Amino acid sequence: MEARMKNPASIIPGVIQPVQELMKAAQSQGLPQELMEMIHLRVSQINGCSFCVDAGLKNLRKLGASDDRVGLVVAWREAPYYTDAERAALALAEAATRLADNTDAVPDDVWDNAADHFDEKQLASILLMTAVTNLFNRLNAPIRQVAGSW
Repeated sequence: MEARMKNPASIIPGVIQPVQELMKAAQSQGLPQELMEMIHLRVSQINGCSFCVDAGLKNLRKLGASDDRVGLVVAWREAPYYTDAERAALALAEAATRLADNTDAVPDDVWDNAADHFDEKQLASILLMTAVTNLFNRLNAPIRQVAGSW
């Protein structure tokens, strides 16, 4: 299998560095790297981006996440391996990814639960990680970026 084209962010000059800086900024607010990677993985699963799902799985394993935590991110609501804070972050990331699924993009109960666990900078970090992941998914999936090609 081969991608349809090179990643658009690598074709247009001046794009990749600001996107990487945005990702770095999102990850600089003191949230555990494992949580940030779980957000990346879950958003990528929702969007069906095999390249990003593959990267998320590999990054979580490098961080030492257990097979249970890695493998069941897709079913985090039913799986016992996540803290209440992680569940709140994953719910927020899912809602912010599935904007069209609700009349209120992020329902108050989802927002309030996340706000009970995270301060404003951490919420911003979760939302930025979600947004940047959605950006990568929307670049990689249409060109059929091959999983494992990094």
